[in-house]
Amino acid sequence: MSVPAYEYPAEPSGPFADELAVGYLDGEYEDGNALAGPLSELFAVDVVSAEGHCVSCGTTGPVAQLRVYGPGPGLVARCPECGQVVLRLVRGAESAWLDLRGTVSLRFQLGGD
Repeated sequence: MSVPAYEYPAEPSGPFADELAVGYLDGEYEDGNALAGPLSELFAVDVVSAEGHCVSCGTTGPVAQLRVYGPGPGLVARCPECGQVVLRLVRGAESAWLDLRGTVSLRFQLGGD
């Protein structure tokens, strides 16, 4: 039984629909450590030390090296090499949206042997 591939909607919708309308100027960003607090609400591990892999250019490195733009309406993290969006995080009063479609994977170092 094959599973159909996910198809993105033709028109952007959801909490990230207006992302393309937001202009980011070079130099106006924080490093990925700015995600430590917001992501700690969602994960039990330190996500900024995790190693991510950019879908666009293949760059691999810690989340802490991403270029983070925000704060509102949410945080957008871009690859430091190619500038593509790797992660989006929007937090509401009672829920959060995390979009990782720009990331191939996140690798976490776990304690122990």
